[in-house]
Amino acid sequence: MKLPSLILASNSPRRAELLRQSGIDFRTVPSEAGEIHHEQLTAREVSQINAYRKARSVAKRYPDAVVLAADTLVSMESALFGKPATLEEAYEMLERLQGQTHVVVTGLCLLHLRSHRQRIAAESTAVTFRKLDAVKIRRYLTQVNPLDKAGAYAIQEHGDQIIERVSGSYSNVVGLPMERLTAELHAWVAGVDAWRSVSLLAASNPPAVPSRFSRPSQFLP
Repeated sequence: MKLPSLILASNSPRRAELLRQSGIDFRTVPSEAGEIHHEQLTAREVSQINAYRKARSVAKRYPDAVVLAADTLVSMESALFGKPATLEEAYEMLERLQGQTHVVVTGLCLLHLRSHRQRIAAESTAVTFRKLDAVKIRRYLTQVNPLDKAGAYAIQEHGDQIIERVSGSYSNVVGLPMERLTAELHAWVAGVDAWRSVSLLAASNPPAVPSRFSRPSQFLP
């Protein structure tokens, strides 16, 4: 069976949907690599290392495919927020983030194991939360599943209830910075003629951003 042009090493429905909206042909193969966290590493470093580990895990099974992997973290000061293990931990995360500005960092890795080619990058977006009391936090947690989301929230799911403003890439907060990915795909293709089958024209038009988040530092109603 002929391998697809691109393999997404993730079981995230949000990342898959962003790629589909961009018209990129891909196949999903979830990575089995565990995510690492180290207090001496920055969110940018951790996300890039995890993205590489995820990509390599899948690339070892499909060495002739171009594998795309991503890892998203929420960072505030020196604290890193991954996916909460329990609803109690999710509540604690939102309680710490409320009324504060944090940074969402997504590490990206494109890897072709057979040719030993790779591109690793990261994108950051600043997100400011509204002030939230216990009632508002618990209400939000009844409307989303926070356990598969870094920082226990999803901007695309009732995000206006908890988010005051966003500065940077909206899709990065969703989990896949399409503007940065498009640039990385263009750079990759510029060096590999055989991979021109990927629809970069479509990728150059990332999914539309909801109007309430469309401009950097735009305050929500």
